Amino acid sequence: MVLRRVPRWAELSELVRLQRPAGDGTDRRLARAVDVSDLREIARRRVPQAVFDYTDGAAGAEISYRRSREAFERVEFRPSVLRDVAVVDPSTTLLGAPSALPLGFAPTGFTRLMHTEGEPAVARVAAQVGVPYALSTMGTTSLEALAAAAPDARRWFQLYLWRDRDASAALVERARAAGYEALVLTVDTPVAGPRLRDVRNGFTIPPALTVRTIANAAVHPRWWVDLLTTAPLEFASLRSWGGTVAELVDRVFEPSATLADVRALRAIWSGALIVKGVTDADDARAVVEAGADAVVVSNHGGRQLDRAPTPLEQLPEVVRAVGDRAEVYLDGGIMDGADVVAAVAFGARACLIGRAYLYGLMAGGERGVRRTADILAREVARTMQLLGVTSVAELTPDRVRLRS
Repeated sequence: MVLRRVPRWAELSELVRLQRPAGDGTDRRLARAVDVSDLREIARRRVPQAVFDYTDGAAGAEISYRRSREAFERVEFRPSVLRDVAVVDPSTTLLGAPSALPLGFAPTGFTRLMHTEGEPAVARVAAQVGVPYALSTMGTTSLEALAAAAPDARRWFQLYLWRDRDASAALVERARAAGYEALVLTVDTPVAGPRLRDVRNGFTIPPALTVRTIANAAVHPRWWVDLLTTAPLEFASLRSWGGTVAELVDRVFEPSATLADVRALRAIWSGALIVKGVTDADDARAVVEAGADAVVVSNHGGRQLDRAPTPLEQLPEVVRAVGDRAEVYLDGGIMDGADVVAAVAFGARACLIGRAYLYGLMAGGERGVRRTADILAREVARTMQLLGVTSVAELTPDRVRLRS
């Protein structure tokens, strides 16, 4: 038999935690996000469906992207216990310069679509956190404007090879003049991947006002007000375009690029050269021999060739092929600081994240990007502590394995 009583106020008062909500609505929203998946859900509610799908989607049946996530889910860590992990240092060096974390912010196209603060917001957070940021050729902020907005950021410029080689060369020269330290040559986009979500949504650049989008505006008024009352949404390095991203890629990008183009770029660019979009060990070896200082093992976030090799599974073979002649980075499917730790243990120097910070940008502009960075930094540090390591140098292959 349970005896019941009336609780005393002194007992209840210890349980009451009434606090005045801090900050504005954005701060409160972001404070509730404890991981990137929470930011993704906030983002989904804050922007039109076509905008969210442009960011969230992948190519074809989206098999490659699912496999990238499934590969990280198969990671099994091998921790050591009874180690002093009161203080851990997640910093490393990338291209000879310090980075506070073994990650960088990847180039993403049309970033102002997600939030009007766009690329400058991302670059400012990168500078605050102490990691590099790569501006995309398909960005909505110019090379010069980004340099002015984030002068303290480590700025890389992502380059696609165009059919118009003079235009590509002009971008390289502008990057040099604006103080960018590295070029990131993306090589997995001879033509556009089939982005079926975009096709089904009737998504164009810039978004067109149709019966469907006008109806959607009723439930996302803030996004549309921002779009219509700020500078026109357009590619900073391209002329205005009224079609789909895939149509633009097919018209502008060079499908006949070869290793000779890598060598030619190496000859005119004195800074660091990173080649992104490699999944094959022989290809990695070839681009390093052509002059690359780093390669990014990447399937473009699953947004190009569906059923492409899974970057995490390919990483050890690429690392062995490259050896100590170049740095190896990884991107694709990274949504947690533990993913970053796993990739480094498998041999990556660092990871590049894209969708993760775009979810933050959609959820809350610059503050949302900072929330993403803080979440990932906390997860990296805690995973290292639970593994029993205190530095990135201790993240060696014996710490991880992929379960079959």
